[in-house]
Amino acid sequence: MLDKVLVANRGEIAVRVIRACRELGIRSVAVYSEADRHAVHVLGADEAVLLGPAPAAESYLRVDRILDAARERGCDGVHPGYGFLAERAPFARAVEEAGLVFVGPSADAIEAMGDKTRARQAMMDAGVPVVPGTAHALADAQDAAAVAEEVGYPVMLKAAAGGGGKGMRVVYESKELASAFESASREALGAFGDGSVYIERFLEGPRHIEIQVLADNHGNIIHLGERECSIQRRHQKMIEEAPSPVVTGPLRDRMGHAAVAAARAVGYRNAGTVEFLYQDGEFYFLEMNTRIQVEHPVTELVTGIDLVRWQLRVAAGEVLTVRQEDVGWTGHAIECRITSEDPYRGFLPSAGRIELLQPPGGPGVRWDGGVQEGDEVSLYYDPLLAKLVVHAATREAAMDRMVRALGELRVVGVETSAPFHRRVLLEPDFRSGDLDIRYIDQHPELLEREVTLATAQSLAVTAALLAEEDRQRRTARRAERGASSTTSRWRDMGWR
Repeated sequence: MLDKVLVANRGEIAVRVIRACRELGIRSVAVYSEADRHAVHVLGADEAVLLGPAPAAESYLRVDRILDAARERGCDGVHPGYGFLAERAPFARAVEEAGLVFVGPSADAIEAMGDKTRARQAMMDAGVPVVPGTAHALADAQDAAAVAEEVGYPVMLKAAAGGGGKGMRVVYESKELASAFESASREALGAFGDGSVYIERFLEGPRHIEIQVLADNHGNIIHLGERECSIQRRHQKMIEEAPSPVVTGPLRDRMGHAAVAAARAVGYRNAGTVEFLYQDGEFYFLEMNTRIQVEHPVTELVTGIDLVRWQLRVAAGEVLTVRQEDVGWTGHAIECRITSEDPYRGFLPSAGRIELLQPPGGPGVRWDGGVQEGDEVSLYYDPLLAKLVVHAATREAAMDRMVRALGELRVVGVETSAPFHRRVLLEPDFRSGDLDIRYIDQHPELLEREVTLATAQSLAVTAALLAEEDRQRRTARRAERGASSTTSRWRDMGWR
């Protein structure tokens, strides 16, 4: 087993890894920026090292400082979490060249799956179904036009070097292709330093379903079933659940077999996720995330398998003792990403001091949080504050439990996405499982501010308080001029 692990991340995933380390008897080292000096992950680790100023480019993305910290504190492993440096092959390679264990896949596997066109070719060679399109970067707009005619419109242009919605354009007609190609390439260059794009047929309304895989260094690979991730905004997931409402046992077996084949094709080790698009009974490889996923807790809750513990055990060279036939799925789990964003103002980031934080509790409720009362939420980092996860015997019971949990959550000081999540969990189409990646666009009413009786009462009381404050200021000014008044608006109007 590893002796001491540096966690090269922040927020809730850093807290999650530190807790797993403590359970396994591994000492942990946190790293932090000046903005995170008193953060939860810093307080929870055995040791902590300051990396630099608040901007990530001067702290969490400084590979040299992270490696220096690992060496100085006597670490033998580095866990990258997700985001920041987690899927950067040069970082994984630098960790290994420094004589440390990278808790994740090899740099070669990260590179193979990070290059989307290379990954598509590898999947085709392994017999994994892919969306019709190219397995190479397009030379120019003319090349794109020729491929689009062959594949058939609508098509999607996608960045070859990355994901997350960057460098992605949907094209419905040939006359739109040239400008879309130029803008996608330009955005890809800015986001990933590589302007290469490829093309594939655009599926109008697929579901986004992913398969969790787990592999050791001894050739053993298993899958842990699927997660439904179709509730997205601008290609960013917002609500995830396991199992998917539409996946049957035979379909799970087929998708799981394809995911294992995909992992084996690139010599994968550790935890990873193979993402598919699903439509009309067929599924197609989308990409592989070569790291632990934000939504991993829903898989943990339905399978009973601790993924982060296994990440650390596999990195230490242990053999995966869980066989495919040992994996079972019990009940239903749902995760809501609680972010510091205002859903009624286009999800604008919300910064400020968290004056009050009361997480929900009770049976089947899990709160993976990265903040506490008194923390300052800045605009320097991802807005994810915590993950609220529930588990129950059935999907209906899980939805009801999540609604209850969201109703108990109290956050004062910043706006959060919680009201949006609650409205989704109550919406008839979601409850029936009738959803795909267009769900939010098809339900714009979910993003309209909801004025309830309680909200109206709160606004009325606030208005009364402001009016009284204004009256007192005017009374004080009159008193200064010798025209004092002893009347009270509260007595006159019956306020209490």
